[in-house]
Amino acid sequence: MTAATHCFPVDEDQAGERLDRFLAEAIPDMTRSRLRGCIVEGRVRVDDRLETKPGARLRTGQEIILEIPAPEPTHLIPEDLPLDIIHEDADLLVVNKAPGMVVHPAPGNPSGTLVNAILHHCPELLGVGGVQRPGLVHRLDKDTSGLLVVARNDASLNALSEQLRERTMTRVYAAIILGTVPRETGLWSTRYGRHPTRRFCFSSKGSGKRHAITRWRIHAEGAICSLALVRLETGRTHQIRVHFSDHNHPVAADPLYGTTLKGYNTSQNPREARALARLNRQALHATYLAFDHPSTGERLHFGAPLPADMREAVVAALGEEAADTLEDPVAFVKNTGLDRLFPGG
Repeated sequence: MTAATHCFPVDEDQAGERLDRFLAEAIPDMTRSRLRGCIVEGRVRVDDRLETKPGARLRTGQEIILEIPAPEPTHLIPEDLPLDIIHEDADLLVVNKAPGMVVHPAPGNPSGTLVNAILHHCPELLGVGGVQRPGLVHRLDKDTSGLLVVARNDASLNALSEQLRERTMTRVYAAIILGTVPRETGLWSTRYGRHPTRRFCFSSKGSGKRHAITRWRIHAEGAICSLALVRLETGRTHQIRVHFSDHNHPVAADPLYGTTLKGYNTSQNPREARALARLNRQALHATYLAFDHPSTGERLHFGAPLPADMREAVVAALGEEAADTLEDPVAFVKNTGLDRLFPGG
């Protein structure tokens, strides 16, 4: 596959427009991040002049010439791995990722990932997005389970990524957190960035340049732990884990941001303590996902009940009813008004 060249004249009503926005309107099937990459890499000329600033303002009569490179050669290998597909159509897949599965290949995890499995199921995804993470709209940590949407073409990737940026895609997580929270609902809006001393961690307490917003509601409460339902309004790395840890309620069994049960009243609540001790990964699950279909505009809702390990812990620590009410997350969100607490649902 070779590179493609496109030419676009700047009309009078487009004068003053930013270059990246102009191109996004001219080629709606490409993501803005990919278009900005083309600009910065020197693949855009304004008349006869190379332009590498995405924010450059345009003038009437100028000609914009864009070279779209062919998808980079990839070493991704399709693999026939178990894949729990919740929904599939010509534009997208919704997948329920198992805990322990890495989403995309990286140093130390070259194979056995969700991307390898999806490429076996959908070989056409290799060119979507022009990157090493074909079709991925968002990600989950290795040991976080639950729902992900994957785009099958560039137009869908662009539309779904836009919903993610505009916060009209709703992602609700179930998290077992340590301790009891004095309020039923809350919202944390903080700065976000790398932890000042811990290389692989993030923090909401420093002077990070990014912003992070997390909404939450306590669903069930025990003596040692609680079950929280959480909506991400921004999608920072480790965001839920960091926000709850920084507010003294770490996600249970979190190896990076968690803590031991020392200091909790385990002797008087042995069943709850044993349930938490059996967890061998952070107790975090993407249980509900809603977005507008990129082709039809229909609002789609998907749910994934608690996986076996988290369900076992919730039943033992908080009671069977707490787990049973999440057997149908879509109905639960609608019946309890969580779609109003978490707007866009």
